[in-house]
Amino acid sequence: MAAPTTTPSTSGAPAGGTGAAPATLPGGHPDRVLAELADWQRAVRAQFPILTGTDEAYLDSAATAQKPQVVLDAVQRYLTGENANAGRGTYRWANRTTALLHRCRERVGDLIDDPDPERSGVHLVGGTTEALRRVALDWLVDTLADGDEIVVPAADHLANVIPWQEARDAAARRGVTVRLVEMPYEPSGDYDVAALAPLVGERTRLVAVTHVHHVYGVDMNVHRIRRLVGDDVVICLDAAQSVGHLPVSVTDLDVDFLAFSGHKAMALPGIGVLWARNRRGPRYEHRGWPGSPHTVGAVSLAAAVDWFEATDVARIARWTVALGARLTDGLSRLRDVRVLGCQDSLTLDSTVQRRHGPVTFRHPGISAADLGFVLADHGLMVRANAHCQGPAGERENSVRVSLHAYNTVEEVDRLLDVLARLDTALTTPSHH
Repeated sequence: MAAPTTTPSTSGAPAGGTGAAPATLPGGHPDRVLAELADWQRAVRAQFPILTGTDEAYLDSAATAQKPQVVLDAVQRYLTGENANAGRGTYRWANRTTALLHRCRERVGDLIDDPDPERSGVHLVGGTTEALRRVALDWLVDTLADGDEIVVPAADHLANVIPWQEARDAAARRGVTVRLVEMPYEPSGDYDVAALAPLVGERTRLVAVTHVHHVYGVDMNVHRIRRLVGDDVVICLDAAQSVGHLPVSVTDLDVDFLAFSGHKAMALPGIGVLWARNRRGPRYEHRGWPGSPHTVGAVSLAAAVDWFEATDVARIARWTVALGARLTDGLSRLRDVRVLGCQDSLTLDSTVQRRHGPVTFRHPGISAADLGFVLADHGLMVRANAHCQGPAGERENSVRVSLHAYNTVEEVDRLLDVLARLDTALTTPSHH
């Protein structure tokens, strides 16, 4: 499935992922939100040393987020003051490191609104991909019986596709036949719950979903999936593009597993989270000897969670959604630029769900790769390729701009100006 760029969506899907929010921009009209939060945003941006004194615009936060000073300070303080291995010694530094790991897990539970921390588990892993593979291979495969089914979002990120194929293949090696059912999509890029309903039955064991799509940028309304599948089916959520970008509540979403990567949530690379509810099916446990934990990564993640709490994730969501609306409105005014995903949500006056950070587009007159180089020459850092989308996703490369709290109105306007001038140059006849 490749979501069309011209078919409008009329779903009016609510933003926020909990079912409680209206189908409009959180906090009002984009221009009003941007004006209201301007001073707050300037103070936020000033906390990122890599952005100080540069003319370049970093517009690739869906790939990895920049790090605020408090995260860098926490890492420096740990490495220069009490670096040790956790759970291996009885001296003060080792005990302190062990306590820091426990604190990291507790802070992550707070961030995602864990309703039952005594029963659930926050497992520190390498990132989203490892977390999803652990669900598939350490937990799911042993629960599968002949004829069971897994719903797979084949137009989402490959990290949320390949692990379920691996689980199917692992089951097959022990003589168990498991069927993968492709998640259907609406033209807007959202999940098509009406089309999914007849595909879910008594043999459905797990539904894999994504919270915010890494290409289309929309909240995939996971709460609707739970209402559809009922109380017994396990739901595994890829939250790589939502944690740290908007409020995330596993209580409201009622999922069983949640995975995200620290480096997309302003922590260091190599640290990630697998949260397991442990309510449906057997209790999740890691397989094998875990080895030494990524202690400095955990320190950075705990500091990032503290930063999100102090900065207010709801404000981050209001800023990035409003800034994205300014971007899509400007792109929609360019004759040859085609924004991917829902077409009803592009303009400033739209009343349907807007994009949470990622905005992806194509230009028919220039390839995505060439456009990426052009934008880089103007100091605009974007991603230009296939974005690791699954086999049912977009078949043509595109340019993705992904925004975060540190991005400014000026950066978006600069990008739009470069694209407008390029549009003019490509459509103006040359004279010899």
